[in-house]
Amino acid sequence: MRFKTLGNSGLKVSVAGLGCNNFGMKIDQAATDIVVGKALDLGITLFDTADAYGNKGGSETMLGKALGPRRKEIVLATKFGLPMGDGEYMKGGSRRYIVNAVEASLKRLGTDYIDLYQLHFPDPDTPIEETLAALDDLVHSGKVRYIGSSNLTGWQFTEAAFIAKERRLTPFVSAQNHYNLLDRKIEFDLVPAVKKYGGSVLPYFPLASGMLTGKYKRGRDLPNDGRLTQWGERGKGILTDANFDLVEKVTAFAETRGKTTLDAAIGWLASQPHVASVIAGATKPEQVEANVKASEWEMNAEELDEMNRITFRL
Repeated sequence: MRFKTLGNSGLKVSVAGLGCNNFGMKIDQAATDIVVGKALDLGITLFDTADAYGNKGGSETMLGKALGPRRKEIVLATKFGLPMGDGEYMKGGSRRYIVNAVEASLKRLGTDYIDLYQLHFPDPDTPIEETLAALDDLVHSGKVRYIGSSNLTGWQFTEAAFIAKERRLTPFVSAQNHYNLLDRKIEFDLVPAVKKYGGSVLPYFPLASGMLTGKYKRGRDLPNDGRLTQWGERGKGILTDANFDLVEKVTAFAETRGKTTLDAAIGWLASQPHVASVIAGATKPEQVEANVKASEWEMNAEELDEMNRITFRL
């Protein structure tokens, strides 16, 4: 397993990460134990979840149980901000909510600290200065080690970095955003901001919800268990002829090198200097194995240039 440093911090994370959004949704505790055990055995150290995953709390609870005494071996990342109940006091980035949310996450995870605590979505009703100040207090209390963002734009990440510097608050060291070969939009604004202000990108949906695994074929019936099938109109927005054209080119690129489409999708991300870890979900141990194997592909300059030629779209 390769490791990278998360932004300008001293925190090292495995290049292959495990996304835990399936826990409590698609798989039960027994299956979660198997997936987590396989990830640990293969050297994955970054485990990413959120309080809202698994029907509001299920993922954190199941991950905590699956890790058990091995929790100390890993970098535990979770998020806050999405609604965890009805009403105005059960979501967001206010100090009031953050103080309550972190205690609930710690209890569900069965731990006394969180390695990476991330704002899940920007909260337009709360000044980012208030959010950062509350998180800074958590860092100084020892309940949180590092903080990160998720789904921020480039200007929002820049604003947070500027305020943290001006007020001497703990800065975001990571930006977890939607990023894959079919969707490279963050390279126009977020990636330059992250590079400028000492962070790393943590891509989610690296396989475009299955589109970059070969699971979906042009002109064939959609698999009943596929995420894009279950998403309805949202899925159809991804299952386009233009995306199928791109996937076929990526597949041809990979096959000439004895690799798979999945290898190319994860390997390309893992080869980006601004990416610290590629967060991919799994419901079976063999999927974890495939993701880890793919992350070992360090593309050379020629391969990266070819991938840019194939996949870069305005």
